[in-house]
Amino acid sequence: MMLLGIDAGTTVTKSVLFDLHGVPVASASRRVPLSYPRAHHVERDQDDLWRAVAETVDEVLAATGRPQIAAVGVTSHGDGLYLVDSDGRPTRPGIMSLDTRASGIVRQWETGGVSDRALVLTGQRPWPSAPAALLRWLVDNEPDVVTASAWALPAKDMLRQRLTGEFSTELTEASLSFTDVRTQQYSDEVVELFGLSEQRRLLPPVLSSGAVSGHVTEDAADLTGLPEGVPIAATAHDVDCSAIGTGVISPGLASVVAGSFSINQVISYTPVLGNDWCARSFIEPGSWMNMSLSPTSAATMEWFAQTLCADDIERGRLVGDPFGFIDREVAEVAGDPSVIRFLPFLFGSPFVGKLSGTFTGLGGWHTRGHLLRAIMEGVAFTHRYHVDALASAHAFDAVRLTGGASRSRIWSQVFADVLGRRIEVTTAEESGALGAALLAGVAAGAYPSLVEAVESAVQVERVHEPDPSSREHMDRAYADFMGVIKALQTIERKDRDD
Repeated sequence: MMLLGIDAGTTVTKSVLFDLHGVPVASASRRVPLSYPRAHHVERDQDDLWRAVAETVDEVLAATGRPQIAAVGVTSHGDGLYLVDSDGRPTRPGIMSLDTRASGIVRQWETGGVSDRALVLTGQRPWPSAPAALLRWLVDNEPDVVTASAWALPAKDMLRQRLTGEFSTELTEASLSFTDVRTQQYSDEVVELFGLSEQRRLLPPVLSSGAVSGHVTEDAADLTGLPEGVPIAATAHDVDCSAIGTGVISPGLASVVAGSFSINQVISYTPVLGNDWCARSFIEPGSWMNMSLSPTSAATMEWFAQTLCADDIERGRLVGDPFGFIDREVAEVAGDPSVIRFLPFLFGSPFVGKLSGTFTGLGGWHTRGHLLRAIMEGVAFTHRYHVDALASAHAFDAVRLTGGASRSRIWSQVFADVLGRRIEVTTAEESGALGAALLAGVAAGAYPSLVEAVESAVQVERVHEPDPSSREHMDRAYADFMGVIKALQTIERKDRDD
């Protein structure tokens, strides 16, 4: 008996087959290209994404002799928007969570008091890729598309509809814009606040995350190789699935995902509101995922490596370790005090102002290893900014780290030293797919509860305790990091005033 987890990420879609102990048996992946039709617009073809899912599922099943599948869980990026008609056909390309076309609308909401009211009602301030902001933009700029659409879906729910023929969402995705933070149900007052009362019809019904949302149809079976009738779980937003896949399902532990985004989150049993995090619904009524995030994490290291270290990646790929040079070069400068500061703001920042990616403190004696270490530290510093915000209102002892940074022992230790907290890394390399699979297992009755699912499938592989000898230095370095940000904000304000 196996569980299938599908994680349709920002650029790579993966299907992973797990046994009931959470051990990956086989996996397959496809890159789904993004399109940039205009400045600030980031989209992808819905049919291309579905095709990638179908191909990877069929590949995994073929490689394993098509074993019995208890259930399937699907997850994908939150925010963004996928509009479809009553037959499930796309009425336009899917809009990604990286899209910022609605920035002007969000600025109007900020100055007009809408965002302040939204925080009180929904537990979060809207930002450009939030479903409310994007739907408002579409109403203003593509009204014919909105009229032709029957449903406004998150990415994973579009994919579930392709598998089951059923239209629905679940608690975590429903709370991205339109639910009351206290009742955790759709709120007409919230919809009206965003000027979208006529579009209330587009919001899909809400299921429990651990419920069966439908079963594989004959058409989906033909495309994926899944047997007709296999149950498909409602599952959850990818960051919630990543938390589940690392064993964070209750208060007391923080989940940190160091990937494309800096995701920092803790669970609570009461909604706690703050300007520096979102209080969104977790997978069951009466639980909330409090999330502080920005596009400032391990993707910056990937950009640096692919842009400036392509030859090293190719040499490493020949021996099965394309990015191994990073840890080696950082280890070579371990004894040299770190004075370089890096702002990992290539794709945006959580701070006021138009801050960009920046190195400071460079000297002629510095090597590439110094720059790579500065990137590790800069990413960890931005995570600290978010983690400190969460810690101001939530108690937690340790951090479960996942994402690209967690694969590096050196970088994991940097996180421990910068955050001043114990870092735990689990065996799951594909935590999002595993979390989706575990929810599917609960939905299908393979586990009595999510607690038992996590106990069966999630194991801590290594622990990184903060090094007392480096903590004082890291505190000073973090203060320098924040000082650079403040200085650049001052320069920008002066330029604007001039």
